[in-house]
Amino acid sequence: MKAKFLVIRFSSIGDIILTSPVVRCLKNQFDGEAEIHFVTKNKFKYLVEHNPNITKVLTIKDKVSEITEELKAENYDFVIDLHNNLRSGQVKRRADGVSLSFQKLNLEKWLLVNLKVNKLPNEHIVNRYLKPLEYFDVAYDEKGLDYFLPPDFSFEKAYELGLPKTKPYVVFAIGGSFLTKRLPTHKIIEICQKLSHKVVLIGGPEDAETAKEIETKTGSNCVSLCGKISVHQSAWITKNALGVISHDTGMMHIAAAFNKPLASVWGNTIPEFGMYPLMPLVDASPTEIFEVKNLGCRPCSKLGFEKCPKKHFKCMEEINSNQVAEFANSWLQL
Repeated sequence: MKAKFLVIRFSSIGDIILTSPVVRCLKNQFDGEAEIHFVTKNKFKYLVEHNPNITKVLTIKDKVSEITEELKAENYDFVIDLHNNLRSGQVKRRADGVSLSFQKLNLEKWLLVNLKVNKLPNEHIVNRYLKPLEYFDVAYDEKGLDYFLPPDFSFEKAYELGLPKTKPYVVFAIGGSFLTKRLPTHKIIEICQKLSHKVVLIGGPEDAETAKEIETKTGSNCVSLCGKISVHQSAWITKNALGVISHDTGMMHIAAAFNKPLASVWGNTIPEFGMYPLMPLVDASPTEIFEVKNLGCRPCSKLGFEKCPKKHFKCMEEINSNQVAEFANSWLQL
């Protein structure tokens, strides 16, 4: 039996990477030949276009109407909706085929954020993404996440930008989509000053000023590439790192996809939402979650804020810098 599938996930970096086990398991376990197409936003095409499990990538800039004719022409047998919003609903209505959708559990998230009542299932979001595929007897293979760089991709220019060539280095992904998901600058400086190996700071242009302050106050121990490199280039640097320290961001999932030793630092969001680092079952690198537990105001949002609603920012201010640095320093012994 041959079947054509369309998988929907429009954004963002981490969420799209978290769909990689879905296409892998579907491709490898479907009883027959599965041809898998993927629809996403233009700006995220690079995250899936080199995935060997995906035959074709469809993209939109703003509106689903941009690909209406293409959707109709493909004659899909099944549409797997891993976004489940109004826009993905438009895709399903335009594409032929049986649609299967994952459950976002927005009510359960609301209860946890607003009433601190946890009714969420104790499982990773990848398992929830895969539930629609139970229809095909497809199940999670315990192999973690995938991140595919272009064939023969290399970024030797990184060494000209200050990447250590002969000594091991740790990546510190200092960015985050909201302030409440990022450590205060002084906490990052504390951690970097305690690390026994070179630290490479990565992030977007919006993180460059913060990174410059960290560089200035940590001396030669840190080098910033924030705002200077692409996501693929950041991924290459991550792949070759000793390990990674990251907030709850897309770079955290990229590090997990490369099975790197990983310290993830959590502020207003919590691992119980189901998007913690997913490592392979076999030969997993050490990973540890750093968070301030038993804080009554946490989680204050399923996404984040540009300032702490309580004004004390205890979820990040009380992160133990010594413990983060000690864990990262242990990677030298692996």
